Amino acid sequence: MNEQSKPARAAVLNYGDVSVELPVLKGSTGPDVIDIRKLYGATDAFTYDPGFTSTAACESGLTFIDGDKGVLLHRGYPIDQLASKSNFVEVCHLLLHGELPTASEYETFENLITRHTMLHSQFDRFFEGFRRDAHPMAIMVGTVGALSAFYHDSLDIHDPVQRDISAIRLIAKMPTIAARAFKYHIGQPFVSPRNELSYAENFLRMCFAVPAEDYVVNPVLARAMDRIFILHADHEQNASTSTVRLAGSSGANPFACIAAGIACLWGPSHGGANEEALTMLKEIGTPERIPEFIEGVKAKKYKLMGFGHRVYKNYDPRAKVMQQSAYEVLDAVGDPNDPLFQVAKELEKVALNDEYFIERKLFPNVDFYSGITLSAMGFPTSMFTVLFALARTVGWIAQWQEMMADPSQKIGRPRQLYTGPTERDYVPIQSRG
Repeated sequence: MNEQSKPARAAVLNYGDVSVELPVLKGSTGPDVIDIRKLYGATDAFTYDPGFTSTAACESGLTFIDGDKGVLLHRGYPIDQLASKSNFVEVCHLLLHGELPTASEYETFENLITRHTMLHSQFDRFFEGFRRDAHPMAIMVGTVGALSAFYHDSLDIHDPVQRDISAIRLIAKMPTIAARAFKYHIGQPFVSPRNELSYAENFLRMCFAVPAEDYVVNPVLARAMDRIFILHADHEQNASTSTVRLAGSSGANPFACIAAGIACLWGPSHGGANEEALTMLKEIGTPERIPEFIEGVKAKKYKLMGFGHRVYKNYDPRAKVMQQSAYEVLDAVGDPNDPLFQVAKELEKVALNDEYFIERKLFPNVDFYSGITLSAMGFPTSMFTVLFALARTVGWIAQWQEMMADPSQKIGRPRQLYTGPTERDYVPIQSRG
């Protein structure tokens, strides 16, 4: 427990004849936290919190979210500043090491990432084990977990040096694996990484280059891709991050933990929101249909996707930067008169000025714009969650690193409210009515 999270005062809980004094911990910012670790021992009672929405499961110095104010900070830096002024590799250094790098530190770190992008030549055979029409996320779950079979030299989770090596390998190799999952899915040959290209440029080339012709990376698309990576790098203790931490609490190797995070992200309630937002825009079809759609939303006839957020009760701070990228990409490669983009712009305008949406704080979120952007860049919807996983890998591995260095860490063991049968005796089958 660091200085900032030491008990500030205490809360008193009266339960039956027992009065329990519970320490109140104060972080550097955000709500106070009532420490209930001794509650069960003192009262023989658990707390009940489905989804853990009111429970702090860990202490972390990585990411802070204030949903009411629309704030997202990585190590104290606002997400909009990082997305507009920084780059993804620099943000990776920030999340992993706690500070933005100096020029020499950045050069060393970027070189380290670049030199680990290649995959073992035998690893490509893994892809051939999947059906040609396999979903790219199915390929991601299997192949990332399989990395542990190739890198026995970095599986000692108690060795900080080996943990660092695994972190670099995962961040470096994830774009290569993701691009191979895409290429395998569409039946094209794999493209190897190039050391002279940036992280985002390399990924785009591995996805879209073909042997028949040279591929020149569009700088507008590279910048948009880099921003998308930054905007999805970490998001506090969400479902997939909690999954990575829970898997890691058992002592599982980092590759297995990240594969578990990818599997969790695959769920449509977590990683599929941008795909659902794009599908909604396609179903609306033309701007003329928006008034009818809006009325349908109010009548609970249609679902509004890409608006509002479980955490943010204000404007999603990532959405403004993503909106800018959407406009830039569509200007560069898309058709500004594309009905999909016209529907998106008109729907955004109507929702931001309609009292129904304003009262309910249904503002456009990052998924609303990222789906349009990725589609314009040439990615099918089946790749959207893969790109999310690629970007979130640094957040997952940084959270895992932080957890492994925490001396108070224990294996995760949630409790339950049991509502099944009480103890009863076994009845032989011939005697059962």
